[in-house]
Amino acid sequence: MTQTTSKKYYKISEVAEMIDVAPSTLRFWESQFNVLKPRRNDKGTRYYTPGDIDNARMIKYLVHDKGLKIEAALEEIRINRDGISRKAAALKRLTDVRDRIQAVIDSLHKLR
Repeated sequence: MTQTTSKKYYKISEVAEMIDVAPSTLRFWESQFNVLKPRRNDKGTRYYTPGDIDNARMIKYLVHDKGLKIEAALEEIRINRDGISRKAAALKRLTDVRDRIQAVIDSLHKLR
């Protein structure tokens, strides 16, 4: 993972940046997916746990990467949540490796 989840709680803007979606998308997903329920303070500020972030990544994998509609993504989570989580995590690791390799290539090009 590019950013490790080292804190106990994260604000919506931090999570949106981590998983590369808009904060409004996270708010929408909260209303659609019961697995994404961040805690809120008295003012209504959302605080996401590392588990919430993993769930948001799983939802992003299903909706953005696989292209499923909300209903189909809900069904996938209901049927095979663990398998989806593993696939989403593997995709994230591969993306991170690709990004690191690209950074090395870019650095090598600058040395020329």
